[in-house]
Amino acid sequence: VSTQSTGVPSAGSLIIRALKEPHRDRKKVKNIQHRGNITIDDIIEIARTMRPRSGARYLSGTCKEILGTAQSVGCTVDGQKPHDVSDAINAGDIEIPEE
Repeated sequence: VSTQSTGVPSAGSLIIRALKEPHRDRKKVKNIQHRGNITIDDIIEIARTMRPRSGARYLSGTCKEILGTAQSVGCTVDGQKPHDVSDAINAGDIEIPEE
């Protein structure tokens, strides 16, 4: 039995799409570094898209999942490391709307 729901792309591909990088040939170009910057609004938007596949109870938890993916993709969020943004959400410095 597959746990993968249909129609929702992976968090990594949504983040890379939000970076608005030029399209590349996946067969030829390997080990690419995604050194772009996305906004917290992009993260919230991706989290809303990913909500059906998330194990998190609240949207803020889903946002932190997306931030973890952003960390592994290698991009920054509002000029900061994704882990720092995640810490700011935990501390209550960044508000994530529930809807």
